[in-house]
Amino acid sequence: MAKFKKDGKKETPAISTASLPDIVFMLLFFFMVSTTMREVTLMIQNNLPQATQIAKLEKKSLVSNIYVGKPTLQYQKAYGTEPRIQLNDKFATLEDVGAFVAAEREARKEEDRNSITNNLKIQSETTMGIVTDIKQELRKANSLRINYGARQKVTKH
Repeated sequence: MAKFKKDGKKETPAISTASLPDIVFMLLFFFMVSTTMREVTLMIQNNLPQATQIAKLEKKSLVSNIYVGKPTLQYQKAYGTEPRIQLNDKFATLEDVGAFVAAEREARKEEDRNSITNNLKIQSETTMGIVTDIKQELRKANSLRINYGARQKVTKH
């Protein structure tokens, strides 16, 4: 019969780092794919009005944002302090709203084009005159789904 010897002076084997680059690149690829970048740089003050009843929009990919408000301090020298319309990353006029809606439709899949919701994010101090004008331009462009952006009103108990 053979005798089994226990050698107590054995060292633990070194950990292989051959697969470490594969793991690092796999994590890098995962974060590149899953991270979303900020879509729009706000050039206006956007303190939204408060609301007591708020519902979240289901499909954010079908939402087109139109921002309205006073320009921020860095843009007030060039654009003044009157409320302005911002479409994507630039200031626009009322006449640009129809072209913006058409461009947003073209950027979507054909089956989603009639489901686009225009989310109006309007500064709380803005008068209704410019909002009504924007709604008229949206009607002309046959874009009838409108949502008003708001923040949750804090209730004190």
